[in-house]
Amino acid sequence: MTFRAGTRLAMLGAAVLLASADAVRSEPTRYPLTLENCGTDINFKGAPKRVVSVGQTQTEILYALGLADRVVGTAVWFGPVAKPYEAANAQVPRLADNTPSFESVLNQTPDLVTAMFAWHIGPHGAVARREQFNDLGVPVYVSPADCVGKDNSAPGDGVRTLPFTMNLVYRNVRELGRIFDVSTRAVMLANELKAREDAAIASMADSPVRGMSVVVWFSSRDVRGDAFLAGAKGVPAYILDKLGARNVITTNEEWPQVSWESIAVADPAVIVVVKMDRRLFPADDLAVKLDFLRTDPVARRLTAVRENRIVVLDAAATRPGLGTIDGMVSLARELRTLGPAR
Repeated sequence: MTFRAGTRLAMLGAAVLLASADAVRSEPTRYPLTLENCGTDINFKGAPKRVVSVGQTQTEILYALGLADRVVGTAVWFGPVAKPYEAANAQVPRLADNTPSFESVLNQTPDLVTAMFAWHIGPHGAVARREQFNDLGVPVYVSPADCVGKDNSAPGDGVRTLPFTMNLVYRNVRELGRIFDVSTRAVMLANELKAREDAAIASMADSPVRGMSVVVWFSSRDVRGDAFLAGAKGVPAYILDKLGARNVITTNEEWPQVSWESIAVADPAVIVVVKMDRRLFPADDLAVKLDFLRTDPVARRLTAVRENRIVVLDAAATRPGLGTIDGMVSLARELRTLGPAR
């Protein structure tokens, strides 16, 4: 029998996937299942059939695990869904671009709610507190990356007590795999992400940009006011550290507000500017950020601005999820292209 080259490649790809699945095959989930999540035990009598995902990272992990048919509502989007999941996402109701109401979530009759951030479902939940869902018999799973080693007791983005690590994302993937009885898929996904992370780190091993000073600008309430910059222990700081760069911000707040005068004193060699679709603040707009950097009397004198050492990074890279690794790969490439500061 004769096969075209594309058919052979497809068969080879399928064979590799099957071999990979056999190599990491996991035991089926035994229900009832109890998991500890952010200091609370959550219980499942069986695999959830209707999940509302409050946060893009959690939504994309569910899609990557082949669970799009279980997702009955999503919210909190910083950018477009990752391309492999566009078709699946088009079939899922979007409850809100940003924070959904408690009622809109409950209207989907979920038997699980996932959350990307504790400030959506947590002590000061913008959607609701976890207890409000528990009282109605709806378990809540919050990303471990937003509660392990992090203090969310005060309103806001929280304070990291321990540095973020991608192991928390891999844990997130594996735990959702257990909850939905797709552990083999989850282990394969975590292994793939780890391999890509290792490759990105290795690509910078002999780079001359190691030790380069960097700031990551997410947004600002007022573009000419203080900037929300990546703190010392969050996701962007993890990426910078793994690539050998140095985050000039030393506070443990997740996204501290920093004046441009303070940024000028640090005078970073590179400014990473975050691109997003969200529009809560004027500086969410990438064009507004770039215009400010080139026209503001203080910002335009920064070395990074004068030498055009400005890197645009997708918002997904600043959040603990699949996009973190995409961002690490992208930033490694951009830093290698820039080379050392003059």
